[in-house]
Amino acid sequence: MTDVSGSDRTRQRPVPAAKPSRVRMSATQRREQLISIARQIFAERGFDATSIEEVAARAKVSKPVVYEHFGGKEGLYAVVVDREVRALLDRITTALTAGNPRELLEQAALTLLTYIEEETSGFRVLVRESPLMSATGNFSSVMNDVAHQVEHILAGEFSIRGYDPKLAELYSQALVGMVALTGRWWLEVRKPRKETVAAHLVNLAWNGLSHLESKPGPIPRG
Repeated sequence: MTDVSGSDRTRQRPVPAAKPSRVRMSATQRREQLISIARQIFAERGFDATSIEEVAARAKVSKPVVYEHFGGKEGLYAVVVDREVRALLDRITTALTAGNPRELLEQAALTLLTYIEEETSGFRVLVRESPLMSATGNFSSVMNDVAHQVEHILAGEFSIRGYDPKLAELYSQALVGMVALTGRWWLEVRKPRKETVAAHLVNLAWNGLSHLESKPGPIPRG
């Protein structure tokens, strides 16, 4: 039997694999990571119950890293809210393409409901009103911007139909408010389907309570 020396046995032992080196994030990547994590926590807990310590812990960085990027919780929250405001407003303004006012209303309602469905955390951040934010940095401000766009559309329609165009602002606030509040309700219940919710909103706005259709459906395009 061949004897294997100690040195040979040592050489035959498997060499442990080298541990992969940890890839450092760039400053931009780290900033985006912190915004994403903070967005989720703000959505779960709101501003007051969120701490820089938890944001740092989830990102596996020290607190000074968060302060370096945002200056504090207020700065981080402002960035998160500003992004959501712009994202939602961009979606709604892009969606308003139809020439028919009834279709425009349905497009606006569907766009808001789709945003709630796809960006639930972002919507929760927006609807949690924070005392730190001004009137230009929350869900109300987004809906107010949309109402101003709807106002211009309604003013033109009112003039064509012989109605007082000065009332367009009142009606635009009423319509957008109806859609916005329904969206907040649908955020929690998620039924019926968003297309059905939008159809019923248009049904109420377009036909009024005295002329409701029994089973409204999506408006045929074209």
